[in-house]
Amino acid sequence: MKKQKKRPNVVIIQTDQQSMWSIGAYGGTEVKTPYIDSLAEKGLCFENFYTVSAVCTPSRGCFLTGQYPHIHGAYRNDLPIKEDTITFAQSFKDNGYQTIYIGKWHLDGDARPGWIKHPKMGFADCEYMFNCSHDKKIVEAEKGNPQIIADEIGDEYSYTTDFLTDRAIEKMKMQADQPFLLILSLPDPHQPYQVRAPYDTMYQPADMQIPKSFYQEQLPDWAEQDEWGRWRYFPIEQVNREQELRRIKALYCGEVKCIDDNVGKILNFLKKQNQLENTMVIFTSDHGEYMGEHGLLEKNNLYDSVYRIPLLISWPHYLQKPKRISQYVSIIDFAQTLLTLVDLPLSGREQGRDAGVLWQQEYMEMDDLVSRDDDHKTGNINQKNWENCIYIYPSDVPRAGIITEQYQLCYVGTGWAERQNTEFTDHILFDRCNDPEQMKNLFFNSEFSDIIKELSEQMIGHFRQTNIPLEKLPRILAEKMKEQEIISGKITAMEDSLKHTEIS
Repeated sequence: MKKQKKRPNVVIIQTDQQSMWSIGAYGGTEVKTPYIDSLAEKGLCFENFYTVSAVCTPSRGCFLTGQYPHIHGAYRNDLPIKEDTITFAQSFKDNGYQTIYIGKWHLDGDARPGWIKHPKMGFADCEYMFNCSHDKKIVEAEKGNPQIIADEIGDEYSYTTDFLTDRAIEKMKMQADQPFLLILSLPDPHQPYQVRAPYDTMYQPADMQIPKSFYQEQLPDWAEQDEWGRWRYFPIEQVNREQELRRIKALYCGEVKCIDDNVGKILNFLKKQNQLENTMVIFTSDHGEYMGEHGLLEKNNLYDSVYRIPLLISWPHYLQKPKRISQYVSIIDFAQTLLTLVDLPLSGREQGRDAGVLWQQEYMEMDDLVSRDDDHKTGNINQKNWENCIYIYPSDVPRAGIITEQYQLCYVGTGWAERQNTEFTDHILFDRCNDPEQMKNLFFNSEFSDIIKELSEQMIGHFRQTNIPLEKLPRILAEKMKEQEIISGKITAMEDSLKHTEIS
């Protein structure tokens, strides 16, 4: 057993619906994000970090638990997470950390805003935790909960991003005698696309870049016609569609810039308190934002850009040089990776992998590693055999898929809300290397039938392993799984019969 190192404070900043293109560390050019980018300058930048469900509630549940959506229970928006679920915060709390959650939770059903004062799933301090709101102004009340004000935009003190960040700094000031875990969950840059001055005029619509796929004429039926389809946002026949996208995007960029400045406030506070060196600062989001790709806004649907999300980890005392992680890491891997990195015990319910195997041997001297117990062994998983594969899970609608380095295959089913009785049939296969904008669907091209079969079998094997209920899957995929089970059952019966004959 190596000598125990001082455990770090941990600050996790999770935004809502933030795209990779909006961050400089990921090659973004439209918004300068120096404070967010600074986390990657001496830390870890995950280039292929994916959520398995591009919707707020299930993604957040996966992040906190390391479990797939149907396991933690909150598999679609506004469903509560199972009461007996264990989050990584519980391990922090049980091992001497003060645990604080500030901002949007969205795992407590459909309450709006739903202030949560009592300790929640390992978080001892929930004074500023609320279930869900994207309003733009919060003020303290003389008594009771803070007041979230609809249809108004706050100032530098009451704008939601500023208000929550200031409360986070106040909470950190109070933690003098014990290490702390603090999650700051910011509701921006989620719609409504509004932001306070001066960010509301900081970016000009005329300067906004328009995605190539915005002009795509034909889309899969679900992307065109479903509740979140193009018809709702930027119909191809809309006269001013490009003008409207530029207006919205300029405000979205302002929201991101406000977020970055508030990240700077946190980093500067930690530096002034001489805590930055031994504080792990993590920046991520729950899912991305289409912002005009394929004529869409918001999230869900099936295109890669809302599943691939930022993950930056800075810990200056131990992570002393930058490293970009190119392997595919799932949001399911986060909880186990975090707990292992800070040498805290796992709950035993995690379904992910420890992504630390991707960097530790080459990144840090072994003597500098926080000591690990045997519980943290990673088995046979290592950098050489790490599987670069992400699985897409059903949420509000039965859609499921697999993302590999080369391809993305997805199956679709019925739609949402008014389209819930519509059976969509445009399943997709994209060549991610030769068609990065995902504009050419290869699913119905017979030349790719073997690839579809191979990926389908891999997907079925995964879903069977995680015991997902068949009724949650697209009908075509559920039928394929049933067929395999029947065939497998017949083969097993034949094998048993042969064995019985041999014995006789």
